[in-house]
Amino acid sequence: MAAALARFNKSVLFSSWQLMGRRTLATTTTRCWQANGEFYSEEHKELQRSLKKLIDSEINPFVDEWEKDHRFPMHEVFKKLGDAGFLGISKPVEYGGSGLDYSYTVAFAEALGSVNCGAVPMAITVQTDMATPALAKFGSDYLKETFLRPTIAGDVVVCLGVSEPGAGSDVAGIRTTAKRSGDDLIINGQKMWITNGIQADWMCLLANTSDGQQHLNKSLICLPMNTPGIHHTKIEKIGMHSSETAQIFFEDVRVPAKNIIGEEGLGFTYQMLQFQEERLIGSVLCLAPLDKCISSTVEYASQRKVFGQPVLNNQTVHYTLAELQTEIECLRALCYMATGLYVAGNDVTKLVSMMKLKAGRLARRIPDACLQYWGGMGFTQDNYVSRLYRDLRLMSIGAGADEVMMAIICKYSNTLPKAVKKPRETANKPEPAVSQQRTASV
Repeated sequence: MAAALARFNKSVLFSSWQLMGRRTLATTTTRCWQANGEFYSEEHKELQRSLKKLIDSEINPFVDEWEKDHRFPMHEVFKKLGDAGFLGISKPVEYGGSGLDYSYTVAFAEALGSVNCGAVPMAITVQTDMATPALAKFGSDYLKETFLRPTIAGDVVVCLGVSEPGAGSDVAGIRTTAKRSGDDLIINGQKMWITNGIQADWMCLLANTSDGQQHLNKSLICLPMNTPGIHHTKIEKIGMHSSETAQIFFEDVRVPAKNIIGEEGLGFTYQMLQFQEERLIGSVLCLAPLDKCISSTVEYASQRKVFGQPVLNNQTVHYTLAELQTEIECLRALCYMATGLYVAGNDVTKLVSMMKLKAGRLARRIPDACLQYWGGMGFTQDNYVSRLYRDLRLMSIGAGADEVMMAIICKYSNTLPKAVKKPRETANKPEPAVSQQRTASV
């Protein structure tokens, strides 16, 4: 009876925001800002309240234990999220999604930031916004039914296989191959730094399916992780402890060619499109943790006394925190603006790159500044701020390093240096006599 009641309550929570969201879909698609000046409507807020209830009961009570174990039960957690309708908010209704516009996914991501670590939200958004956008948009009905539907339901875990030891931010430089053999592909190579890679049931793999131009010879492939020839090792990290990261090797792995997502050879383009959602969501994920980083520091600094007065009373402390709060609100405004434009169908590559750059910089600056005000307590493991200091450092590296974001911004701003053509050399051609005379005279 208790289990049945729990399922009923979840379905009620799910259906309330899902149905309200569908009723307002037409308006929010073209206008995300509300009449009262707020970005989120009541439907968005209902979604966030439902998610936070699940986080408070099913995730946060166990985060400290998962961090110590350096893993969390992904299938169990993802199934609960899937049952509540949170893994396919903007995915097609015909495959189990809710079919809502992307502003609802952004609302989900911002609320997901209330998890008391960075690792679990990162693992969840790999499932929702990093490994599945291309499949949902370009995949065949067969691939959507076979891979997307169970992913949205939370029945399986997915990972994204792009980075390699010699090709992180340089996606065009990947060397993993998927060569034709009849109706199959034979995959050889390796992938590095793969979030969810240890527990994943399938991978969205980027591989070279032909020779030729680097941007036109790659394909995205749905690869079951129990296929013979796949091996992995776990990578230990300085942060994001409860999220397992893997190095994965492929040795003559055979997969049907029909598992290619969309058109063969367009994998690089599809992955660039996936990166836009990954970077947008990654930036939004930083908002709540950075807010909490400052609020918890304010609370601690108001109680901790140095030389007879609270640390917070020092002007340099409360001025610094005021400036950092302002920076967060600037990032939030940029996130909301980019989301509204993206929902309306605009190219937001430049804005998303700015978001990612700003989020990465603040993810380093804010925990570092706050940690200082905690003194010795900030250097301990059992501290939320020190956990953020470790976890959020990844933001400037993953999904495109800060330097890559700046290069993209420069490209769209037309400020990249123009390539200078070198003059052609004329081999074994003597200089004109007049030039020799001038040289001699000089």
